[in-house]
Amino acid sequence: MPRPRQALLSRERIVEAAAALIDADGLDAFSTRRLAAALGVRGPSLYNHFGTKDEILDAVADSITGQVDVSFFAEVDWREALRRWGHSYRAALAAHPNIVPHLARGPGRRPAALTMADAVYGGLVAAGWPPARATHIGALMRYFVMGSALSSFAQGFVKDPGLYAEQYPHLSQAHRLAEHQQQVDEGAFALGLEALIDGLSHTYERVVGPLPPLPPGGPAY
Repeated sequence: MPRPRQALLSRERIVEAAAALIDADGLDAFSTRRLAAALGVRGPSLYNHFGTKDEILDAVADSITGQVDVSFFAEVDWREALRRWGHSYRAALAAHPNIVPHLARGPGRRPAALTMADAVYGGLVAAGWPPARATHIGALMRYFVMGSALSSFAQGFVKDPGLYAEQYPHLSQAHRLAEHQQQVDEGAFALGLEALIDGLSHTYERVVGPLPPLPPGGPAY
């Protein structure tokens, strides 16, 4: 039989299929056997492109990180850069929460994650932050964003009006939180991000010096 014009598999196709499986069923249910079945190939075919299951997971994690925009760290004030990065970072992770536990293991050798870390660190140091503080800020933002993307506060409450009211009088409306999940979770993240940036601004004045003036119109939200 003549060879097909295009290979049945590519790294990109494997990563796309793996991401879809993880989005649908979670990390615990993911296996190379299920991935091969979803792709319509035999398991060993995957290893022509990836050496191990963890390499596949790393590639999926890095593909999600690659969706985060960090281009503005060289263009705008560090406060606005953190704000935009935070929202872009959270949006990418919130769209794929099941991969977050693997993402949390660190950038390791992942190209997109290292590119993001390099842009953030470089932008903060260029803005006057001491290198150690720049490292702390990058780690702090990582913890904050990943925690917010990992689960929903609003979805932690059931839609039973009587469950909370009798024993927890201050939670008489808690059963309505799940109906407003997006507003609650995104509002909480935005509030926390602004508080974080405000706190870092005070630290900057104490550690580095006066803050540079923001452009006319103030920060973009």
